[in-house]
This record gives sequence, structure tokens and C-alpha cells, in this order.
Amino acid sequence: RFFAERMVPFSFPLSKCALWDPVPVGDVIGSHIAYYRNPKLSLTEKTLRLAYRHAKQNEKKLFSCFLLGTLAVDEDGESVVLTIDRFDPGREV
Repeated sequence: RFFAERMVPFSFPLSKCALWDPVPVGDVIGSHIAYYRNPKLSLTEKTLRLAYRHAKQNEKKLFSCFLLGTLAVDEDGESVVLTIDRFDPGREV
């Protein structure tokens, strides 16, 4: 599905020297991870248990943390797999 109202154009941070010409060329096209491929999420049990234990031990109702992983195209090219295999509780300060 294509949701034009949810899509936000991306841009690169300003720099002193450009590696390419920033002037747009051609028609605007949409690039969405689920437009041509089926997204899949893979989460290791260890990571889920660490995140759950951290959430239970935290006194605050809202807290920040990071889930780290890799994004890859499946062997058959039909799906994109996001594999989350690390949990980082972050820092309080």
C-alpha cells in the first residue's frame, strides 16, 4: 500500500562540499520499505527477555532504550527482514 500523506522526504545534513549535484532530476517517486517487498520482523528471545526485565525493574512508566539489529533482503528477494538481536538500555543522563 502507498500512503502519500505519511511519507516524508528525506534530506542529508548540510556540508561544506557536496559529493553530488543536489538539484532534483526527473519525477518524484515514492520509496517505501513495504511497497514492493513483504516486511518481516525477527526478534531473538534473549533480547526480548532483557528488554522485559529492564522495563519491569524501571520505576518510571516511560523510559528510553535502543533495540539494535540488521536489515536485509531475503534470499528469494521477496521480503525484507529486520533482525533485532541486541538491547541497549541507554543512559539516564
